[in-house]
Amino acid sequence: MEAAEAELERRSKFLNSLILKKKASEQKEQHERLNIRLRASDMAVSLQNHAFNCARNNLDSMPKGKLDSKRLALSLKKEFDSTYGPAWHCIVGTSFGSYVTHSTRGFLYFSIDKVYVLLFKTAVEPLDH
Repeated sequence: MEAAEAELERRSKFLNSLILKKKASEQKEQHERLNIRLRASDMAVSLQNHAFNCARNNLDSMPKGKLDSKRLALSLKKEFDSTYGPAWHCIVGTSFGSYVTHSTRGFLYFSIDKVYVLLFKTAVEPLDH
């Protein structure tokens, strides 16, 4: 009985490793298709993909060669505020420095084309008056 359980466990681990490899491969393909390079992240993959697609769609809607970084930042911030709750912040540009404190699982830094995007969430606490 123990041998059968061990074999099932081995097969389960093997199948899980295949699934993880497939997901990683699909994510890499998506990054290449959208021309995205992930720089740093503490965020669920589904939220990352939402940000990547939102950024790509916004950039594609801008006139060729005319980056409107404020518009892109505002669009990402509003999208994430409305979808995932308040206190998202977004910085977009071709050259910037930053040092931010963010909520757990609420940080994403990536480049798309030659534009860098920093998207992060902070905790919102009510004021005591």
